[in-house]
Amino acid sequence: MHIIVIDDDPFALKLIRHQLHVIGFNRVESTTSAHDALARMTGGECFDLVITDLQMPELDGVEFVRRLTQNGFEGGLVLVSGEDERILQTAERLARAHELHVLGSLHKPIDPERLRKMLTSHTQPAGDAKRPARRIYGPEEVLEGIRTGQLECFCQPKVALASGEVNGVEMLVRWRHPRDGLVFPDQFIATAEEHGMIDELTRVVLRQALEQARTWIERGLHLSVAVNVSMESLSDLRFPDFVSREISRAGVPSSALILEVTESRLMKDVRNALDILARLRLRRVELSIDDFGTGHSTLVQLRDIPFTELKVDRGFVHGAWRHDSNLGAILEASLDMARRLGMRSVAEGVENQEDWAFLRRRGCDTAQGYFVARPMPMNELPDWLPVWEERCRDMGLSGP
Repeated sequence: MHIIVIDDDPFALKLIRHQLHVIGFNRVESTTSAHDALARMTGGECFDLVITDLQMPELDGVEFVRRLTQNGFEGGLVLVSGEDERILQTAERLARAHELHVLGSLHKPIDPERLRKMLTSHTQPAGDAKRPARRIYGPEEVLEGIRTGQLECFCQPKVALASGEVNGVEMLVRWRHPRDGLVFPDQFIATAEEHGMIDELTRVVLRQALEQARTWIERGLHLSVAVNVSMESLSDLRFPDFVSREISRAGVPSSALILEVTESRLMKDVRNALDILARLRLRRVELSIDDFGTGHSTLVQLRDIPFTELKVDRGFVHGAWRHDSNLGAILEASLDMARRLGMRSVAEGVENQEDWAFLRRRGCDTAQGYFVARPMPMNELPDWLPVWEERCRDMGLSGP
């Protein structure tokens, strides 16, 4: 592996080079100038890994990260700083937002063991094997997919952290394209939103979800089904009547339906939204505030809307146990707020055993994420349940 280390302090450079040599990395270049490093890269030198300090006089680390992106750098990146931990974390998130391959960040003085673990777990991405850009479908194709019944609901289980009991699922739409196979939401949802089709799409998903809930009830599985609601639906005063008709047609209790309201998009008409959501709650439909902490007016929404569930965004969940005081503080405050407001708490993005254990200790109600299960076709859920029961027994839980 060819590595370049950048730090304006010659002693720091010497120390990092020595640590890298001890670990077993011998092809190491170093420079005190970020400008020099960029010149080497644009001049034809290829580096698999860049280790750079953030605080440099001529070109600081944040600007250097931006330049790396502009130059199309495809290797790994490690950020180092003696600054405040939150500045280092912000720089790391910025680098990830630029889609750079960030191995992590290190605070000075560098812990040799952390450096070793970070680098030995690094696998170099193939420079010529970049994933092709995902195709974004046009409005005519999306409309045809909606109206010809090509949309299909997958489901991702939600389980009680205290017992492991499966208490519901979130419905996640997929497009079973006749030519391209399974198409994921990031390839067509934005098109549906931009071209006025998202309300029609939402209604298709809602019907499928309620029909599936009835099928599960008939098999003895009493699970809630959560469906994401578009802002378009929350501007149509007829929406509560549509929901009531579909619940009645499916023959399921109103409380079996959870409508997840994401606030990443501003409401066009706050009065209509409040009208609609209040009427839905009067009809015993559950309401969840989705992606909590990422929207424009979270606390105002909590004040004004009778939510029954708070879903903490995955960005505040995964890795909160790993010495990230910021994530931990935000997560704990969110869970405490849910308890004080009498709401269920759901953590998205539970990816591993550490996430699960951390949330249990903090008193979160429900977990959702790859640690529990990936999204699956709805007909596969009954076969998954015995597998989950076995895992619950292994974890010492009572299980479903």
